[in-house]
Amino acid sequence: MSVFEDLSKAGMAEFQEKLRLQHETSMHKELEKLLATAKGAEQEISKKDFEGFKNLFHRFLQVKGPSVKWDKIHKPPEDLIHPYDKIKAQVLPDSVAASLNKLVVVKLNGGLGTSMGCKGPKSVISVRNENTFLDLTVHQIEHLNKTFNVDVPLVLMNSFNTDEDTKKILQKYTHHRVHIHTFNQSRYPRINKESLLPVAKDLGVHGDHGDAWYPPGHGDIYASFYNSGLLDQLIAAGKEYIFVSNIDNLGATVDLFILNHLMTQPKDKRCEFIMEVTDKTRADVKGGTLIQYDDKLRLLEIAQVPKAHVDEFKSVTKFKIFNTNNLWISLAAIKRLHEQNAMDMEIIVNPKTLDGGLNVIQLETAVGAAIKAFDNALGVNVPRSRFLPVKTSSDLLLVMSNLYSLDAGSLTMSKKREFPSTPHVKLGSSFTKVHDFLMRFESIPDMLELDHLTVSGDVTFGKNVSLKGTVIIIANHGDRIDIPAGAVLENKIVSGNLRILDH
Repeated sequence: MSVFEDLSKAGMAEFQEKLRLQHETSMHKELEKLLATAKGAEQEISKKDFEGFKNLFHRFLQVKGPSVKWDKIHKPPEDLIHPYDKIKAQVLPDSVAASLNKLVVVKLNGGLGTSMGCKGPKSVISVRNENTFLDLTVHQIEHLNKTFNVDVPLVLMNSFNTDEDTKKILQKYTHHRVHIHTFNQSRYPRINKESLLPVAKDLGVHGDHGDAWYPPGHGDIYASFYNSGLLDQLIAAGKEYIFVSNIDNLGATVDLFILNHLMTQPKDKRCEFIMEVTDKTRADVKGGTLIQYDDKLRLLEIAQVPKAHVDEFKSVTKFKIFNTNNLWISLAAIKRLHEQNAMDMEIIVNPKTLDGGLNVIQLETAVGAAIKAFDNALGVNVPRSRFLPVKTSSDLLLVMSNLYSLDAGSLTMSKKREFPSTPHVKLGSSFTKVHDFLMRFESIPDMLELDHLTVSGDVTFGKNVSLKGTVIIIANHGDRIDIPAGAVLENKIVSGNLRILDH
């Protein structure tokens, strides 16, 4: 390399550093202006939020290239991914009640139901026998508390989008045997993609101001839990671990075998973090996976993968497991790592286009990405039944059907189904909104023997319809198909003019 190339490289580095400092200084000035528009408690909360945001923005400006080197990625050692079958083979000790008394259930409750055509928090959508996600969660924990005579509290991490509505709804659980706490995840400003400055002009979140702010992903749980004071409060009450999961994952119930496994690790190898993973299918190719990197377990998300290796990442043969986002984490370790500022979660840059056409970015982190910071972290390879997310109306059809039975807030696969796998269901855009979906079914069909269902176009179902094998129903544009009451469709294709053909 010539001296001139050396100098030009040094000059470029210096220029980039100046540019970074410039962006950072401008951002800090804008944040100060925003803070000046607030008073009292709102100003204090925003101050804490902005400290976290400044830290994230600083790291974002420092990022140079991919966060992982592909040749350093290794399959996790077998002794760090424990099979659930072995864990379940252990006999539960009498001390399981004592372990439960050290547990807190945390549900990620920051999301809205907009993708399913609903207003307000997603957790208040009815999913089974008029029970909402929140109802089912409360029933599960209340059942645990009564059965073992323990006090497992429920903590909801809300966002500024869901907090007000959630607090109103929580009043109906006053007489249930479960203590419910809430805290708010941070509120960060969306960043103009061109200027790298906040879009917001003041701290308002309602009306026209709403899209200037965002909740920064579930990786924010550590900072916002700590800042709320609730973390210290729970530690003082003798709690040791949290079980964290998405509120829309109906498979994420408290598992006594995993809890016991966590509590009985050797003293010198006390586990601070368990991530539940499950075997990947072709439907899960984008899900984050556990890898070994620099002698630590680490979560690898598709956004971190260099373009040349995306197909390899999606391969079911190389990366066989994915993260369910069911996590068991030590409270004392969260406190220690937060105070040491040692989490170092990878930044997810999420580009968005606002209604007016303005391109913005939001900086986020994922809760599972902190696994590398915790001591003696483990993966537990759990059955698919612990991953039952309801993201779409197709998922909703599955959990409302006779494929599952409901007991004390928990859904379990019906014993009448011969295969343990769930059918593949794909409902078209006419079913996207929950209200439209419900109007199209006089009753939910019998799906015990269903393998695959595809429905497209204007289709309705009468009462007591039975679907078996592979069923494909396609109403052409302008046509409507009404499946009559009592119909049994087994390996059938139903097309636009209601001809029913054998599949």
